[in-house]
Order: sequence, then C-alpha cells, then structure tokens
Amino acid sequence: MLGFEGIGVVLAYVLTIAAALLCVIYGVINWNKSDEREGKEVKEELKWEKKDEKIKEKL
Repeated sequence: MLGFEGIGVVLAYVLTIAAALLCVIYGVINWNKSDEREGKEVKEELKWEKKDEKIKEKL
C-alpha cells in the first residue's frame, strides 16, 4: 500500500490531512465573528471604567 509499513502510518497521514482541512473550514466559517464579540467587550469595559470612576470619586 504505497510503501507504508502499516495501517498506523496511513491512518496518521489521513488524520493529519483531515485535521488540517477541518481547521481551514473552521477558520473560514468564523473569519469575522471576533469583531462582534470585540464590540461587546469594549462596551463592557467602558461600563466597568465608569463604575470605577464613580467609586473613586466617592472615596
């Protein structure tokens, strides 16, 4: 079978190629989704900063 000594070697090659393809597909699907989360995180950070400023003013 193409000069491979055992099924384990063939399985390793096939699983490596499959994992690489799955990573590429996942990357394409989730390409711009981080932008949506980033906007929410920035808004949350602004809220925390406002709360911190109010607390500092009270002290």
